[in-house]
Amino acid sequence: MVIPPPERAARITRFLKPYLLRMHFSNKYVSAQVIHTPTATVACSASSQEKLLRPNMDSTRDVAAAAKIGKLLGERLLQKGIPAVSIHMKREQKYHGKVKAVIDHVREAGVKLL
Repeated sequence: MVIPPPERAARITRFLKPYLLRMHFSNKYVSAQVIHTPTATVACSASSQEKLLRPNMDSTRDVAAAAKIGKLLGERLLQKGIPAVSIHMKREQKYHGKVKAVIDHVREAGVKLL
């Protein structure tokens, strides 16, 4: 069963930032996804769990893996025609280490950050 996204008033969706970058770091993997906030759907994602990426990585959880995920996500965003995203970081996340690697490589791929 598919749950439809919540209905939002036009005055609310006008002020929402349309694409939101979310990152998740577990003890084994790094993943990042871009969510289209008005429809509450995933527009694009990249993860170190993908079978095609694992042979090319030494580790699936370090800063180098986060950098590869950021670069791949940036390329996928540009292919889908998404030129800019805003960033959502959890309260305990700081702009350092893996978070910095993902954000910097998304920016280097050509995606603007809001």
